[in-house]
Amino acid sequence: MEYVNETEGLGRVLNNTKLYIRLLTKFKDANNLNDIFEALQAEDYVKAQSAIHTIKGIAANLSLTALYEQSKSLEIEIKAHAVQEDSLEKIKVCFAETIGAINKVLSRYV
Repeated sequence: MEYVNETEGLGRVLNNTKLYIRLLTKFKDANNLNDIFEALQAEDYVKAQSAIHTIKGIAANLSLTALYEQSKSLEIEIKAHAVQEDSLEKIKVCFAETIGAINKVLSRYV
């Protein structure tokens, strides 16, 4: 499973390495998956959908392949108000693995 498709991600920013690194860093530092879990616990499906949609969009733009796929699946479940517990666990694991992969990419440039 590919967590960061660096080649594709760089291509999306016209091979501007500094920009790509800045965007990866911003994603890593700013995104909080807990917003989704807190919204779901409060049964605020609108907020949960907005949060997962944002993560999905950023994941697509940065070519965070696995996270994009997991986010897409979870967004469908949130829209249907039918979130499965294993889906929440999958997104947690995928998010953690993605952050680890981002850290590996960043370590090559810093």
